[in-house]
Amino acid sequence: MNSNIRNFCIIAHIDHGKSTLADRFLEFTGTVSKRDMKNQLLDSMDLERERGITIKLTPVRMEYKSHLEVTPKDPSNQPQGILHSVQNDNKNDYILNLIDTPGHVDFNYEVSRSLAAVEGAVLLVDATQGVQAQTIGNLYLAIEQNLEIIPVINKIDSPAANIEKTKAEIIHLLGCKEEDIILASGKTGQGVEEILQTIIKKIPAPLDFGTKPPRALIFDSSYNEFKGVVASVRVTDGQLKKGDKIYLMTTQTPAEVLELGYYTPKFQPSDSIKNGEIGYIVTGLKEVRDCRVGDTITTLNSEKTGLATEPLPGYKEVKAMVYAGIFPSEGDGYEELRDAIDRLKLSDSALIYEPEHSQALGFGFRCGFLGMLHLDIFQERLHREFNLEVVITVPSVAYKIEKTNNVSLTIHSPQEMPEPNHILSIMEPWMTLDIITPKDYVGNVMTLISERRGRYLNTEYLSTGSDQRALLHYQIPLAALITDFYDKLKTVTSGYASMNYELIGYEKTDVVKIEILVAEEPVEALATLVWREDAFHIGKKICESLKDSLPRQQFELKIQAAIGGKVIASDRLGALRKDVIAKLYGGDVTRKMKLLEKQKKGKKRMMAHSKIDIPSSAYLAVLKR
Repeated sequence: MNSNIRNFCIIAHIDHGKSTLADRFLEFTGTVSKRDMKNQLLDSMDLERERGITIKLTPVRMEYKSHLEVTPKDPSNQPQGILHSVQNDNKNDYILNLIDTPGHVDFNYEVSRSLAAVEGAVLLVDATQGVQAQTIGNLYLAIEQNLEIIPVINKIDSPAANIEKTKAEIIHLLGCKEEDIILASGKTGQGVEEILQTIIKKIPAPLDFGTKPPRALIFDSSYNEFKGVVASVRVTDGQLKKGDKIYLMTTQTPAEVLELGYYTPKFQPSDSIKNGEIGYIVTGLKEVRDCRVGDTITTLNSEKTGLATEPLPGYKEVKAMVYAGIFPSEGDGYEELRDAIDRLKLSDSALIYEPEHSQALGFGFRCGFLGMLHLDIFQERLHREFNLEVVITVPSVAYKIEKTNNVSLTIHSPQEMPEPNHILSIMEPWMTLDIITPKDYVGNVMTLISERRGRYLNTEYLSTGSDQRALLHYQIPLAALITDFYDKLKTVTSGYASMNYELIGYEKTDVVKIEILVAEEPVEALATLVWREDAFHIGKKICESLKDSLPRQQFELKIQAAIGGKVIASDRLGALRKDVIAKLYGGDVTRKMKLLEKQKKGKKRMMAHSKIDIPSSAYLAVLKR
């Protein structure tokens, strides 16, 4: 019954109502009872609910009885990958597999994995905000996968909704007809039935490869204390049954299907998952590295290898944009940190990490992230889910260095920077940057990007009239984006702008390493790589941030920024002063002078022998500058 299955996802810019619309789908199809219903049901993490954003993709299976009868299309006229099954005994009963996806650019790897597991996508646009940068970014990802796109305008019940303008922007973007755009409200449920009917009518059923050797693509995975590693899979060929001996083709790991079934959205056990369906498999594996996202599951043959010989294509290699050192705050916390990162890697496949050793911070990991929000969420999850406090070094991008001995290397941290006299050239990553903003703020945006070394390409206008919006295309160094660019962009556009970016390559640059010294001791975690002409300005800013965030000591604290042996900026944090002469009630002035001199010598001795403990709040203050 392949022709009764529809696999689709919802893609949109952040905060355009994906999770709310998914809630209405679950209600309308009766997948979740009204008693169990709550807002953002598919956002299972507390962090997602608190911040109002989706961080993890979430699959769910819905059963829907439609009054619509779909005539199977002629397979000869269908492009490769979207053939329909002709056999359909129960025409009106449909299985709808939905994958709810994040909207923020830092989690677009979650989106790309979702798109590879489905045949269609609902493109959701907020009627109050119109097309945004990540709307376009996610749409391009869907078009690359050759998916059927269903445009939907959400929040039409809002007093601020501008439906006609939003329609014009979607038509400009997709080239579709006005009647193809569905009007809906995730809040009231208006248009939900029409969306479901359009999904059944327009999104093709999966290819029917039921007779082939079993193959299933792992598009997500998680670790369960009782079940071990649980893999979320899309079965493309054959079927998998409970008790099957399976084989993970990339890691060459044998396992057994202890349990399988569907997400409804809770685990719903079943006897099998058939071709074209989406579900979960409890592998029983305890080693999280054995179950990778993008791997192919098949069944074992008599030679203890996979029955299928060719693995599925999987996913393109994720490219980290921001690198930071993660170290346990306590020296004996390395093992706990390693286990925690292993577990997080299972549910966050965009995370890249490798062991690292620092003379000052001990053993830790050099981790790669897709952006600063990704890093922030990672740190928060370590604290909440594993109760770990960590020290994070200043984030940097990956530089490619050509040394004088013709050796090329890629560095991810200031600590890896060779001596200046050994460097022939340095290359830094550049990005394409798309920004959508109301036309009144175009000048502010251009000023901001020119300050960050951006190169202007061209401008498009998405709509007409007094509230016209512009799409600005730029190229910009990644180093200019990773700290406070997004905050500054929101400030200069009164919160209206949105952005999307993608790596295009590397270009030659001139960067230097700034070292930060506190009480004349270098703080390795605060070292950073900056453009040479910005070094003084940034060094001064870091010194000021530390002065405001470091706790005062019993002695004066010297804070310095240096390049090589040369101090380029400095500041001082005054000492806590104990009133040692308060107990004196008379006598000669020399008694006071004696006590003050004794105090002065004691502070000097403390300064020479004490070690400054820098709190994590000080590190965060430097990150945000």
